[in-house]
Amino acid sequence: MISKRTGFTLVEVLVASTIGVFIAMVAVGALRAIIASAEMVDSNINAAAEVRFAANMISRDLQNLYNDGNIENTKFIGTVEPLEQDNYTSYLIFYTTGRTKARIDQPEGDLYEVEYYLMQEGETSSLMRRLWPNPSKDLEPGGILTIIAENIAAFEVQYYDGEEWSQEWPEEMQALPELVSISIVANQPKRSAPPSESIIVKLVRAEAGDVGILDGGGTTAEVPESSG
Repeated sequence: MISKRTGFTLVEVLVASTIGVFIAMVAVGALRAIIASAEMVDSNINAAAEVRFAANMISRDLQNLYNDGNIENTKFIGTVEPLEQDNYTSYLIFYTTGRTKARIDQPEGDLYEVEYYLMQEGETSSLMRRLWPNPSKDLEPGGILTIIAENIAAFEVQYYDGEEWSQEWPEEMQALPELVSISIVANQPKRSAPPSESIIVKLVRAEAGDVGILDGGGTTAEVPESSG
């Protein structure tokens, strides 16, 4: 009587091993793809959140633009400056009002000078915000410099005077634009359509209240009610 063999042949073992390795490779590849996809989604979400946060901050400051009816007491300047690698940035400077102090332990009024621009250092670029409490026209611009969004590819501001749009609003205009358009684009070269945020703000008159006009020392003085 001949007994039956119950083991596996070498060919069967090799086939089983090959199938096992193939399944493991597919599983690892799928896992890596899932991880890469999740990282990309997180990156997109973070980039979109940053540009949205920056746009909302600029919009809020513009909505609180200080304008007591006398253009001599108001500051609003928009310029364009070159950056590295054939890029450029808008510079937006204006007076805004606020109730939240920039420096808790130092005296401040309600009037601030705020500036927005794109700063590029090597391959990185960040959207900057300079907030100057108690500004003075007789002093060099100062204040607190903060990064409000990182990895930004473009920061563009345009101004509408009632007839046409322009990329600059020089101080010599002696007037305020009717509309301000803000465009912020995240820096994601691998995406054909990186996260971006575009807003248009209509400038409205801010109530003077207790906010003062500038004097030589950077403090505030009482502002009379505008007759207009």
